Amino acid sequence: MARDTTDSRAIDSQDELVEYMAEGCKPRDQWRIGTEHEKFPFYVDGNSPVPYGGDRGIKALLEGMQKTLGWDPIIDAGHVIGLVEPTGQGAISLEPGGQFELSGAPVETLHQTCREGNAHLAQLRQIAEPLGIRFLGLGGSPKWTLAETPRMPKSRYDIMTAYMPKVGTQGLDMMYRTCTIQVNLDFESEADMRRKMQVSMKLQPLSTALFANSPFTEGRPNGLQSWRGDIWRDTDNQRSGLLPFVFSPGFGFSDYVEWALDVPMYFLIRDGRYFDCTHVTFRQFMAGALKDTVPDGTPTMGDWANHLSTMFPDVRLKRFLEMRGADGGPWRRICALPAFWVGLLYDDEALGQAEELTRDWSVEEVEAMRNAVPVEGLDTAFRNRRLNEIAREVLEISRLGLTNRNRVNNEGVDETGFLAPLEEAVARGTTSAQEMVRAFHTRWGGSIEPVFLEYAY
Repeated sequence: MARDTTDSRAIDSQDELVEYMAEGCKPRDQWRIGTEHEKFPFYVDGNSPVPYGGDRGIKALLEGMQKTLGWDPIIDAGHVIGLVEPTGQGAISLEPGGQFELSGAPVETLHQTCREGNAHLAQLRQIAEPLGIRFLGLGGSPKWTLAETPRMPKSRYDIMTAYMPKVGTQGLDMMYRTCTIQVNLDFESEADMRRKMQVSMKLQPLSTALFANSPFTEGRPNGLQSWRGDIWRDTDNQRSGLLPFVFSPGFGFSDYVEWALDVPMYFLIRDGRYFDCTHVTFRQFMAGALKDTVPDGTPTMGDWANHLSTMFPDVRLKRFLEMRGADGGPWRRICALPAFWVGLLYDDEALGQAEELTRDWSVEEVEAMRNAVPVEGLDTAFRNRRLNEIAREVLEISRLGLTNRNRVNNEGVDETGFLAPLEEAVARGTTSAQEMVRAFHTRWGGSIEPVFLEYAY
């Protein structure tokens, strides 16, 4: 998650909220790729969870990374809860259960993204190994119960932890027991944003299937290929899932603003202190609902930016687009996820073909696909076809987009190679989750412990 902001500019009208989002429009030569990935820290001795405190905990890990990188600490109520590169080029943050996240710098090519991810993991190993810590690349915590999972001292998460059980059945599992890979991508205009958001919203369940990598819960197969995907089906449906209005031909920034205004808030930050605001929507806040209960209870652009960061649809719109459908996974997947979406969305020919493929997909069809994918994965039925067949077509379009981009590294190699893990899954017709379950029942001998060797960074 992004670092919470404290931009103090006052909001005078709803139009300013729309303008704030429209300011994200960028000319093509300024389009960037921002990749985020999360992973579960664990102690090699016993494959046990890593708490925040102690000589070998998350805090020690962050302090070691700070010394190595020279990044600035992010402090919350006296606790270091993340690091940020001094010029804003990347950040390290903690998810609620100690999941360690790299929010990468905005870069121009997938080669740079992959180098950044590899450098981060190398730096992390250098600090973590003397502490007896390694990291697991899965979409869901495979072994520990919710009670066994540590809790990070982050004010935002205290508010969310109290609120989640009121609005869904799986919100705490989402917070504490899932990991994802995401990519943040740019748009040049409202029309360009609309095209990209519509295509990516329709294809997000396919992304969940391709990256399905969370088949275990509390040491046993859970009957799902993407437990994480299933969790998002009932986390907080006011702020997550598919957004039917995005499918409208005239969808624009103002429609997203209208929706976000009526989603309950999580918090306000005033003088470094977090105030629980889950009882009001942002629209009510703008109408004065918090004037008497929160210091400086007048809405600011920082409040709006923070509120947008608490929306969790399958594709999140801020001043850029966030692709949110994928499980966390092994290091090759960290490069494959941005490659998949950059190929589809950053080339006109590819985007046109993706639009044509998905043009008449209805909200109801995509919702049904989204509901089936956590169990069925690439075997999900869609219009009398297997999703694996559609995945093959979509990957060909993505490959075309990356070929057309023609961004080569020093050896003259383009970006298409980063799609390899996904092309392998489609060629096999099985997901990473299915391969893991097969291993569990055969060579792993019914034990979850080998996952901590085979899927560790």
